[in-house]
Amino acid sequence: MPELPEVEVTRRGVAPHLEGRQVKRVLLRRDGLRWPFPPALSDLLAGRRILSTGRRGKYLLLHFEHGTLIIHLGMSGHLRVLDPATECKKHDHFDLIVQGPDGEQALRLNDPRRFGAVLWHANDDGELDSHVLLRGLGVEPLEDGFTGETLFRASRGRTSPIKQFLLGGDIVVGVGNIYACESLFRAKINPKTAAGRISRGRYDTLALAIREILAEAIVQGGSTLRDFLAVNGQSGYFQQTYFVYDREGVPCRNCGTPIRRIVQGQRSTFYCVNCQK
Repeated sequence: MPELPEVEVTRRGVAPHLEGRQVKRVLLRRDGLRWPFPPALSDLLAGRRILSTGRRGKYLLLHFEHGTLIIHLGMSGHLRVLDPATECKKHDHFDLIVQGPDGEQALRLNDPRRFGAVLWHANDDGELDSHVLLRGLGVEPLEDGFTGETLFRASRGRTSPIKQFLLGGDIVVGVGNIYACESLFRAKINPKTAAGRISRGRYDTLALAIREILAEAIVQGGSTLRDFLAVNGQSGYFQQTYFVYDREGVPCRNCGTPIRRIVQGQRSTFYCVNCQK
């Protein structure tokens, strides 16, 4: 599944092609994905200008004067910017066609497993953060409001493992499975440790590790394990620098101890039993 870095890479890739551009039309090739497409979406957006792009957690946001288009890539989705006349591939479900400087361009969503979403939040429906998919999200890990103190305060009394605490999304948003494993390794914290037993100092180290790991992944174009492609069709390569994720049985890059894999909350966790105490 595309995680925060992959969505941010996508946002940065589409922004120059969309921001300030006028929507010409919308093409829908099915009734919806995880949820139905908004009714009369083309009528709603045609002739309107995209003011800016944004991101909230793993949601890509296209801001208009009268509302926001919310796009989620689901388990296997990716966006491309191309000529609208480009032949559609299987699972090309949605085109947002805008007027570019040299003609029309299409933002095309391909989603083989159809767990993605294209939704609309009108300004008349209230603040964007009140949307049902956004209102329960935690702080953004790359913004100033995210610190070790944020994690420390929220973790008091929590008995759940720190890995699950990070994945919940209600405290800090967008730290998915891959980057949680890598961040815990960098912070030298065992993923099975109860969140409430970790000290303030170690949370400071973990918060810094999360920010560093996510920033590095964005610079390297995200991770590509299966389906993710950037807007230009290129694969990310952060997976080439993993220290623990998907490296079961491979010697730790720091100490040589074989990386161990366990299952937490039905997801694989990878860690070094020697480096992460």
